[in-house]
Amino acid sequence: MAQKLIIVESPAKARTVAKILGSGFSVKASVGHVRDLPKNTLGVDEENGFEPQYEVLPDKGKIVAELRKAAKKAEEVYLATDPDREGEAIGWHLVEVLKSCGTPIQRVEFHEITKRAVIESFESPRELDIHRVDAQQARRVIDRLVGYRLSPLLWDKVKRGLSAGRVQSVALKMICDREAEIEAFNPEEYWLVDAKVESQTPPPFVLKLTKRAGRKWRPENEEEARAVEIVLRNETLQITNLTKKISQQRPKAPFITAHLQQEAARRLRMPVRRVMQLAQRLYEGIEVGSQGQIGLITYIRTDSVRVSDESIDAAREMIESRWGADALPQKPNFYKNRRASQDAHEAIRPADVTLTPERLAKHLKEDELRLYRLIWERFVASQMTPAKFDTTQVEVVASDYTFGVTGKILKDPGFLRLWKEPEANGQGNDQGNGKGNGKTESSLLPSDLAEGTQLKCNDIALEQKFTQPPARFSEATLVRALEENGIGRPSTYASILATLSSRDYVQRQRGTFHPSHLGRVVSRLLVTSFADLINETYTATLETELDSVAEGSENWRELIAKFAKRFNNELETAKTEMEQVKGKGVETSEKCTECGKSMVIKFGRYGEFLACSGYPECRHTRDLKEETAEEEKAAEGEAPKCPDCESEMVQKRSRFGPFWACSTYPECKGTRRIGGGPAASKPENTGVKCPKEKCDGEILKRTSRRGRIFYGCSAYPKCDFTMWDPPVEGSCPECGLAVLGLKVTKRRGRELVCPVKECSHREPAPPEEDSETESAD
Repeated sequence: MAQKLIIVESPAKARTVAKILGSGFSVKASVGHVRDLPKNTLGVDEENGFEPQYEVLPDKGKIVAELRKAAKKAEEVYLATDPDREGEAIGWHLVEVLKSCGTPIQRVEFHEITKRAVIESFESPRELDIHRVDAQQARRVIDRLVGYRLSPLLWDKVKRGLSAGRVQSVALKMICDREAEIEAFNPEEYWLVDAKVESQTPPPFVLKLTKRAGRKWRPENEEEARAVEIVLRNETLQITNLTKKISQQRPKAPFITAHLQQEAARRLRMPVRRVMQLAQRLYEGIEVGSQGQIGLITYIRTDSVRVSDESIDAAREMIESRWGADALPQKPNFYKNRRASQDAHEAIRPADVTLTPERLAKHLKEDELRLYRLIWERFVASQMTPAKFDTTQVEVVASDYTFGVTGKILKDPGFLRLWKEPEANGQGNDQGNGKGNGKTESSLLPSDLAEGTQLKCNDIALEQKFTQPPARFSEATLVRALEENGIGRPSTYASILATLSSRDYVQRQRGTFHPSHLGRVVSRLLVTSFADLINETYTATLETELDSVAEGSENWRELIAKFAKRFNNELETAKTEMEQVKGKGVETSEKCTECGKSMVIKFGRYGEFLACSGYPECRHTRDLKEETAEEEKAAEGEAPKCPDCESEMVQKRSRFGPFWACSTYPECKGTRRIGGGPAASKPENTGVKCPKEKCDGEILKRTSRRGRIFYGCSAYPKCDFTMWDPPVEGSCPECGLAVLGLKVTKRRGRELVCPVKECSHREPAPPEEDSETESAD
C-alpha cells in the first residue's frame, strides 16, 4: 500500500514528525537545501532577468535520488519545511527536483511540532507561496552579486581570503564607528553632591543634587561643588515637595528571535550561535519519557509577539493554580507588534506550558534546560499582573539647588514572582554624554515624611567623576543595534558575527568586539567606495523592499535590477579609485629601527605585522602590538595588568621561555608574552558539549604550539578529548559518540565524520549557510 511521503529539513525533525504521524506516512529529511547557486561561478544570468542558475548541491545527489525514489512510490508528497521564506524556498527547490516523478505535491505548515499542530496542518494543505520564494531568491541573488564581486576586489586591494557581504559589512562598519567614537571621546569632569539627612524618625536617607534654578544640572568642577556644600551647611533643609503614588511595572512580551538572543546573552552568557543551536533542538524535538520525542517550543525565527488564544488560556490556568487569582489579570495581556513586524508566526513560547522546567529537568541537558526555563518563564510572566510599588518622591530646595530622593516599596510582586530583572552591569550608562541626568536612586524612607518636614544634615559627600565613552558592542548589544536599525534578520545574526571573527575583522576581548587593523581598513575602503550601499539606512530599506516582495507588492527581478544598477556603477569606480593597500600597507607614525623610514601595517597569511616601507631594500619586520601603558611597564620590569581580569600579573617561565601570568591563577588563566601581547590566542568556545561520559566540559577551538588548529575539552587536563575537525552537534550512528566533525575536501566536499580513529563513519553535511541568507519571515 502506497504511503504519504513527508519531507522536512532535518533528521531530528523527521524523527519527531514520524513518531507523531505513525504508520501510513514515510518521513524523510532533505538535510537543508538540495539546490543552490554554483560554488565556483556567479550563477546568475544578468542578461536574462537575473535568472538564477541553480544546480543540485554536490553532496546532495544521493539524498535527491532517495527522495525521487520515495516520491515515485508515494501516493502524495507533503512538503513540511519550516514556515518561513527559507523553508518555502527549500520546498520550491524540492518541487523542481521531484516534479518529474508525477506524484501530487502539496505544502503543509505548522509552527510547533506537537501532535495537535502537525495533524491540523494536514487538514488544510496549500500550494507553495511563490511570493515568499521570490523574496528568498531576490535576497540570494543580491547577496551573491555583492559577495562574488566585492570579495575579489578586496583580494586585489588588500589580501586574498577576505570576504564582504551586504549585512556583514554594515555590522563591521557599526563596530568600527563605535571604536572611532571611543577614540575621539574627550572625558569631561563633573561632580556628585550627596547629603545624608534624617528626620525625627528613622531611617536616615541620602538626598542627591538634581537641579539648579529648576533645571537638571550637576557641578562641572570642584569650585561649583564646594559652593553647593556651603549652601547645605548654612541652609535649613525642609521638604518642599512630596508626592506619593502607586507605580506599576508591566511584564514584557514573549520573546521574538532577536530578544531571545539578547536576553540569553545577557542572563545566561550564551553566544548567539549557541542560543540558536539549542533553540532549534528544542523546537525540533527532545525525548521526554513516555511521551517520546516532542517539540518543546514554537518556531524560533519570528518577529511577532502574538500568541494563540489556546496558549494564553493554558498560561492563565497555570498562573492561577500556582500563584492564585491575585497574580492573574482580569483580562489576558496583549502586546503590540512593531510597525515593521511581519507577524507571520507566533512569539517563541512553550508548545505545552504544563511541561514546566521542573518536569523537564531530567530530560534536558543543562544548557537546554536553562534556555527552556528562560522561554517558559518569559511567556508565563507575560500573562501575569503588573508589579505594584508604593512610591514616594521627595524634593528639597536649598537656595537655587534642588535635591531629591525616591522611596520605592514593593506592594504587590505581580509578575516579579516569576521573572526578576538581573542587576545592571553599568555598561552603556548615561555618563558618556557629559550631561546631568537628574535621576534619584530608590531608598527606604521614613513613613511620616510630609511637606514642611525639617531635615538634619549629618554628612555631605562630594565625588569627582568623569564622563565615560560609549561602551563597545557585546554580542547582545550588537544584535540589539542591528534589530533596532532593521538590518538583516535575527536568524542571520549568528553567522554574521561568526564571519566577522573568522575573517579576523574583529577580536573579542572580555566579551566585547574590538575591530582589528584589518577590519578597520576593510571597513574604511568599503564605506568610502560604496557609501550609498554600505550604510545602516540603505540596508534597512532593502529589508523593507524584500518584505514587499514576500507580500506580492513588488517584483523581485525589478528589485534586483534596481540594486544591480546602483551597485555596478559604484563597483566600476572602486576598481580604479579604491586605495591600494596590498603590497603598500597602511602607514603608521612608527619609524624603522634599522633605516629610519616609516613602518607600515601589512596583512599576511598569518595575520597583521609591521614592515619597513623601504622594502625590499630594508626587510625589517616585527610583530604588531598595541603600545599600552601595561606593556611599557613590562618592558621596564614592572608587572602589567591581566588582559582578562585586570589583576596584577606575575612573571613565570615555561619550556618556551618567560611570560606574564595572572596572579589569581587558577581562577583566571590570562597570560601575556614578555614585551606585550597575549602569550597565545584565547581558546574559543564552540558551544558543543564534550562527548565523554560524566564530563561537563565544552569543546574549545585551540591552537597548538606549532600553529595548527585543533579542538579540545575545556576540562583539560581532567578530560583529554581532542579532535582535528570543527565539532558539530550530533551522534555517530555506528559507534554512538555524541559529536561529529565537519570535514571539507575537494574530492568529497562537505562531510560529517566520526572523530574516533577506529570508526569510519561519514555522511553528507548540510550545505554551508550563507551568512547573508535569512531564514526568518
